Amino acid sequence: MPREQLSGTTLAGYALSDMIGEGGTSAVYRAEHPQHGQVALKVLRDKLRDDKTAVARFVREAKYGARVTHPNVVRTIEIGEARPGLHFLAIEWAHGELLERYAKKNAPLPPDQVVEIVAQIASAVQAAHAAGIVHRDLKPDNVMYDPATRLVKLLDFGIAADTDMAAEDRLTRAGFFVGTLMYVAPEALSGEMVTPAADQYSLATIAYLLLTGCLPFVAKSQREMFTQLLTQPPIPLNKARPGLVFPLPVEEVVMRGLTKQPAGRYPNVLAFADALRAAVAGIKEAPKSGLLGRVKGIFGKT
Repeated sequence: MPREQLSGTTLAGYALSDMIGEGGTSAVYRAEHPQHGQVALKVLRDKLRDDKTAVARFVREAKYGARVTHPNVVRTIEIGEARPGLHFLAIEWAHGELLERYAKKNAPLPPDQVVEIVAQIASAVQAAHAAGIVHRDLKPDNVMYDPATRLVKLLDFGIAADTDMAAEDRLTRAGFFVGTLMYVAPEALSGEMVTPAADQYSLATIAYLLLTGCLPFVAKSQREMFTQLLTQPPIPLNKARPGLVFPLPVEEVVMRGLTKQPAGRYPNVLAFADALRAAVAGIKEAPKSGLLGRVKGIFGKT
């Protein structure tokens, strides 16, 4: 059945209404269930249901998500197969909008708000790391943000990797990177297994975007972006946007998270988030005179 025809049908007790998103491997529907209420139902695309690798990836995503239980991670409700080949994943319905859309409309955001968002993402990612999972595709499009409650929910473990996975069990061939190029860590470009430090790099890129409304690299093509990630330093935070100036401690934290060598970053994502919080808090508490007085307007928004 073509995926467009699933709206208005019922799968495994889930009544599907409108399709709210789709990707290369699956479509996501708003659905209702007698016991679970409103959920997001992800369904493997029909043309991939005989593709063993695609099925394995879909099932793996579902299992990885189920392993991470945290207030800032969408809850996995059920993993199943409605009928042979028709795999589905039911997850908690997260209120709000994708952080990517919110950032496009509102960035640069007040540093206090950025700190709050980054801290919640870091907490969710650290929970994944504690479960032995590297997300590998951390980006604003995989984060739901509710402006009303300021609650963050991490989505999509579609290309996550188990840090204990044997090489022969990996679904990504060496020499091929996975993730979104604008947010991927330089070490991931080889396609080799990455460490939790790669997620920290992606989180630092998100922080950079939220603070400035810009990305740390500007390229005209994917190939140029690939080259820049491997060979050039990111644009310093204070040169991201004309007229936008941050105190040095804030810039230092973000740029350390964007260090090309994993060993140069913070010990973990929580340490990065804590350092960013301390940098912002320290400047807010400092006397508003001299240079700090000239940049206080940056931190005046709440």
